[in-house]
Amino acid sequence: MKFGNYLKEYKEKFPAEWEEHCIDYRSLKLYIKANITPNTLKLDLNQTTWKPPTDSKESHFIQLISTRLSNLQVKTTEFLEKLDKEIQKVSDFFIKESDSLVKLGEQQLVNAVVEKEVNKMLESIIKLEKFVFLSYTGLVKILKKHDKHSGLNIGGSYLSRIGSLTLTKSESLLRLKKSLMEEIVREISPAAITTTSTSSKISQPISSTKKNWFPPLDFLPHQKVIVSLTGPHGTDIIGCVLECMAKHDCEVEDFMFSRLYHNVTFSVLITLRSDNIDLFKDLTETSRKWDGILAFDIHDSKQSHFISSIEDAPYEDRIKYTATILNQNGLTPQFLNDWTKFLLKEKISVEKMQKLNEGKLSCVDYKLSVPIDTDFEKLRQELFSLSTLHVTDVAIQPYDVFRKHKRLIVFDMDSTLIQQEVIDEIAKHAGVFEKVAAITELAMNNDKIDFKESLRLRVSLLKGTPVKVLHTVKENLTFTEGARFLCKALKKIGFKLAVISGKF
Repeated sequence: MKFGNYLKEYKEKFPAEWEEHCIDYRSLKLYIKANITPNTLKLDLNQTTWKPPTDSKESHFIQLISTRLSNLQVKTTEFLEKLDKEIQKVSDFFIKESDSLVKLGEQQLVNAVVEKEVNKMLESIIKLEKFVFLSYTGLVKILKKHDKHSGLNIGGSYLSRIGSLTLTKSESLLRLKKSLMEEIVREISPAAITTTSTSSKISQPISSTKKNWFPPLDFLPHQKVIVSLTGPHGTDIIGCVLECMAKHDCEVEDFMFSRLYHNVTFSVLITLRSDNIDLFKDLTETSRKWDGILAFDIHDSKQSHFISSIEDAPYEDRIKYTATILNQNGLTPQFLNDWTKFLLKEKISVEKMQKLNEGKLSCVDYKLSVPIDTDFEKLRQELFSLSTLHVTDVAIQPYDVFRKHKRLIVFDMDSTLIQQEVIDEIAKHAGVFEKVAAITELAMNNDKIDFKESLRLRVSLLKGTPVKVLHTVKENLTFTEGARFLCKALKKIGFKLAVISGKF
């Protein structure tokens, strides 16, 4: 769902008179489209052609940048002024409403109102916090949109700048909320455990007449956020993000770390314990300190498609599959392009890619998210055509416990792991190759002689052959092409390898 539609849908859950106090995301988005995007610094390739300094028209590129910077100076200034007014509007509304709630709440606590009224007051506080937090989410989204379409990078600085505003942060409101919670717990907590003089056993506590005791889930903060920080400092990136999580008492549900040479990305899925936006201010300052690029997505806890794992793509009605792709001569860009286009056509999402071999790219493992209504018979036919066209093997298996937990691969030896038949090689040195080969052919083409009998006959012809012949044969065995790379790849991902043979 696009954020504009998401914002519109959730604004309807609040009092109608609150709407005018919410950030006007739509008008800001339209301003970017009309005034920022046409002046973007992200130029098309045909606008960046080099021309020599002697050319009278050489300054096209430089003039273009200069003109757009001048326009952006004006338009971005206007945009920020509009944004300032929107944020000030939200902040003023929050201060006004929170002061009103604090005054009313203090009166209720003094007058010892009933639990129902206290619950109602708590709901009002949480509703206000969520409303302003929704506007803050809109602020984050619109800044990202501005940075994307302008080519400037001012979002982080702006977020850090507004940290001094009283926006979803009222100490008096927080104290009131805590007092209200304590009041409800005090009223409906179970009776204390007691003992009797006639028995040494502890009596059961008197059950509360309430089926559920406070706090219900809806009263507690449970906003989910994915925070990602990318930068050149590995462990420092991890440490600074987790330091912010600890400082603001967030609940860490999942995290993931990846490295590409010197650059790393650390992502954390958290649940906020409060709607205090100081967390995002601290994250912004931290990212600047470590030359990082900060990104975060705020998810509503009731969005059904949001799951608790960063690794799993957030899609419903999908099945996980693994595709293993192999070409002993290397995976060509042509194949990889056709393969990717095939996945796009079938609406199959790539969640993870991993190279399995050493040297040039020839074996890759894909983790895929496949729509549940996929016609697998048709899919197999198209995959077979793609595989045949590029002489590349593609094997798709369900990504489940049976596939993931296989840990032993057993090979046959003769004419499988190696190219020769060892008994034939020994027979050549013993001078009886023709006789051994005749028995082999007889066993394969005539059911009157079984394998065991043929083996005894062939081995009897080798009697008297020096043991050193075995060493000579061993030195001249040739692995089947690709076998060595396959074994290395299997070992790399943790498989145990074994060889079994009914011969030598």
